[in-house]
Amino acid sequence: MAEYKSRTLPPLRVSEKLRADVESVLVAGESLSAFVTDADSRSVDFRKVHKEFLARGLASAERSRETGDYVPAHKALAGLSKRLRRTQRTRK
Repeated sequence: MAEYKSRTLPPLRVSEKLRADVESVLVAGESLSAFVTDADSRSVDFRKVHKEFLARGLASAERSRETGDYVPAHKALAGLSKRLRRTQRTRK
């Protein structure tokens, strides 16, 4: 297995309020560094998923342009409304 060397992120300058807000939500035993590392990791994960989502949407749009196979907006909205009503009924 390859050895990985740890690296540091650049130091961040933040307002006193932001630092106080972060420190106010730390769980017992959690360090500021651990919080920042977790936030960075979650942000990277979110951006990867978002980028993939956009790529799938653009690919789908391109396929629709090439094939001329579109779902009319009123049908798409009707289907979404139906799903929403069904979900709302099951949650009551």
